[in-house]
Amino acid sequence: MNTATLSMGLRARERMPFAWDYVTLGLVAGLLLIGLVMVTSASMSIAARDLGSPFYFLERQFIFGFAGLLFAWVVTRVPTEIWDKYSLALLCVGLLLLFLVLIPGIGATVNGARRWLRVGPINFQVSELAKVLVLTWVCSYCVRKRAELESTLPGLAKPVGLLTVAAFLLLCEPAFGATTVLFATGFAVLFVAGARLRYVLLLVSAAALSFAVLALTSAYRLKRLTGFLHPWDDPFNGGFQLTQSLIAIGRGSWFGVGLGSSVQKLFYLPEAHTDFVFAVLAEELGLVGVLGVIALFMALVWRAFQISRMAAQAGMRFQSYLALAFGVWLGLQASVNIGVNMGVLPTKGLTLPLLSYGRSSLLVSLAWLGVVLRIYHEVKCSSRSAVMRMPGGAR
Repeated sequence: MNTATLSMGLRARERMPFAWDYVTLGLVAGLLLIGLVMVTSASMSIAARDLGSPFYFLERQFIFGFAGLLFAWVVTRVPTEIWDKYSLALLCVGLLLLFLVLIPGIGATVNGARRWLRVGPINFQVSELAKVLVLTWVCSYCVRKRAELESTLPGLAKPVGLLTVAAFLLLCEPAFGATTVLFATGFAVLFVAGARLRYVLLLVSAAALSFAVLALTSAYRLKRLTGFLHPWDDPFNGGFQLTQSLIAIGRGSWFGVGLGSSVQKLFYLPEAHTDFVFAVLAEELGLVGVLGVIALFMALVWRAFQISRMAAQAGMRFQSYLALAFGVWLGLQASVNIGVNMGVLPTKGLTLPLLSYGRSSLLVSLAWLGVVLRIYHEVKCSSRSAVMRMPGGAR
């Protein structure tokens, strides 16, 4: 496609009314509203005790949710070809952020981890944005180097090498959970883009072996990774968070103890409004509420996959891979967070997307959703243009 044709296509697309995906909007609205309610319920006691206002976290969740929706709207105005064209520059920005946060005096340390850059009065967790920027470059690479990716091991090794560099910087923070999600999402995109199964399995095995070596060579990491297997052996120290989470989930039974009636959030369960908001939800809304939230996440992931397939059918490969990356990332991070809360995965500092209190996570998640909505719009405009070009089509 030459520049003139692309320019004409962009101008024609921008003249069409924006095609909103109301299915995605409805699912996101449901998750955001549940998140506001549960963050409020989980944080009122600690906010009243430590900050003097029981609605401290509600107010900030609402503000950052509104800001995230504003960012999402702005992103829907940006043609996805821009992300493809400047993917290398975006990659450099992502890697630079991951590097800057490790520099003493620039990166802020919270709870022993150096994951934040101070932006004015707030701390911004750079790994949230960096993951998106790195994956954007991976999606662009899959289009530009498709033949090489499909036929050779070096074609796959190049993006995997880049993912390894990003993973190393994340591990230095440390952010083991974010590293795992980034690697898994990147491999999923590369496999769907056409990388040979035997090459993918070879490099996945190498990555798994590397993670195992990292765990076994550090007593701290090994304890963190295996502590979830026997939390009751140390219920007042290493297993404290998990045991309190399991108590909360167990108390919820079928229909929960009632909204606002959680006991574990009353200074028993650490990080009740962030990493462990799912446990409070399970205690107050029970199995019925848990299944409802999981169903919303599954539906949103499935919708992202549908949009990815629609883009692929329209010949929009970059957009297809980008929507796929969002769906895989959302499903993986939600699964990891829920698994941690239920004691089936090691404790990791990953938020539950769109539900947990987390300013950086909420802003970046909603902005990425804006990209997915933009992809849906471009697919619909492509379909309309194709119909109009057909003999006898609408004029």
